[in-house]
Amino acid sequence: MTWVLAIAFFVGLGYFTVNLIIHASSWAQKPFNAHISSTGLAQAGDIYDRNGLTLATSVDGERLYNDDYSVRTALLHTVGDDSTNISTAIQSIYRTGLTGYNYILGLGLPNSFRSSSDITLTLDAEACAQTYNAMVQNGYNGAAVVYNYKTGEIICKVSTPSYDPYDPVEIIDGDDTYDGIYLDNVLSSTYPPGSTFKIITAAAALENIDNAENRMIYCEGSAIIGGEYVTCVKAHGEIDMEEAMAVSCNVYFAELAAELGADTMTEYAESFGFNQSFTVDDNELAVSKYDVSDADTAALAWSGVGQYTDMANPLHMAMICSAIANGGTPTEPYMIESVSSFFNFNNIIPGDKGKSGDKMIKSSTANKLSEMMRFTVSDHYVDSTFGDLHVAAKTGTAEVPDGADDGWVIGYVTDEDCPLAFAVCIEHGGFGISSAVPIAKVALEASAVAVRGY
Repeated sequence: MTWVLAIAFFVGLGYFTVNLIIHASSWAQKPFNAHISSTGLAQAGDIYDRNGLTLATSVDGERLYNDDYSVRTALLHTVGDDSTNISTAIQSIYRTGLTGYNYILGLGLPNSFRSSSDITLTLDAEACAQTYNAMVQNGYNGAAVVYNYKTGEIICKVSTPSYDPYDPVEIIDGDDTYDGIYLDNVLSSTYPPGSTFKIITAAAALENIDNAENRMIYCEGSAIIGGEYVTCVKAHGEIDMEEAMAVSCNVYFAELAAELGADTMTEYAESFGFNQSFTVDDNELAVSKYDVSDADTAALAWSGVGQYTDMANPLHMAMICSAIANGGTPTEPYMIESVSSFFNFNNIIPGDKGKSGDKMIKSSTANKLSEMMRFTVSDHYVDSTFGDLHVAAKTGTAEVPDGADDGWVIGYVTDEDCPLAFAVCIEHGGFGISSAVPIAKVALEASAVAVRGY
């Protein structure tokens, strides 16, 4: 019995030691241990943007943020503030690494001996600030993200509403003024995708219906599908798939979804990443949802145009555009470019540059979708919509139950020297062409400067 107890003791000790080494820093960050990890932020390492601009630093025991109000407010949800209220922020999820937490001595080491980490991000502060200002000037809440679909570097990432980390908001029970202000809408929110989902319906049709791209449907402005009316903003007349995509005809894609059926629509939604989890650095994206298990024919038709119960995460939608740009396979996005630390005990791992995700669609299908999205911009938006950039895109206007429609635009830049995929969603913005597209233009032009260098 003594030997059994002794062996059990040493096995248990070994198991605990291994887990302590692997998980100590994450244990220290748990909400119930906030008193441990929060005490060292005043001596935390620095956070920089892609150009070496200081976003957060510690001087004489005080945590300081960038001098520019727009920069620090635009990057609040990425960098964080002195609290851990924004759970996805760098200063929340990597706090132990930034503060030099040691898995043996915790934060008990003198400051001069702490191995605190400096983190350089892929983001461009100026691009984020310009995008944030454009959203705030229009009174918009929502999300905007741009990333390099070749390397995976996130260049611009903005979530509104936001606040100045030097002036944290005070949330009072029963006051909805600051609802969702701690939420990073790029990473942690989902919205009805509206017509941007027609890309998925088109892909399913291209691979399952003979000569689908040349199929002609006559749109009278509405159609009865499954005993219910599916409506368009106008009567489009006789159109094929490319024209239907460009004018965003609900009737066309609703009829395709009803014909394809629930199983095929679900298969293709999931091949594009719906109902699946994605991770960016150490953050899990909110899961985009597509569920037609209880849908009748009318509901299935509406799901094909991005309504019914469809929900989409903005960064996930940008990843879908990355897949189209890359011939069917997305590049996984990341934000941490590098970590500088004498001992990186806390396992802060930079992103894998150019890492491919799972293939979403056939290359031939991606090419056809790309042509349609390019046609949408060149023939219906005009190229000047996005300045000097050549863009393939799809807008969306999603009905929501509690106010004006949400406005969307997703797409990518086709210029070889500027491989940028993007998504913008404006809460209650109305038509995507009038709300989301101007924000996307600002974000893309500023991000293009960061990528091209001019």
